[in-house]
Amino acid sequence: MATCRFHIACAPLLVCVMLLGKNQEGMEAVACHQYCLEVDYITCPSSGSEKLPARCNCCMAGKGCTLHLSGGINQTCN
Repeated sequence: MATCRFHIACAPLLVCVMLLGKNQEGMEAVACHQYCLEVDYITCPSSGSEKLPARCNCCMAGKGCTLHLSGGINQTCN
């Protein structure tokens, strides 16, 4: 009898786990490189021409942002 109650109690939890797993389709993990560039500031399309605080690399800055490196070199994040 106790085993039956246990299975009934676990069934909703199992259903929730299955539903949450379905929503993860198409999501991919992206590895962030462990290096830091000498970035003075960044700009992103969402903020216009506002100079944002420096980020280490494109992984941390975000897609579409531009890293303005010391030395006058720019790197656009894809």
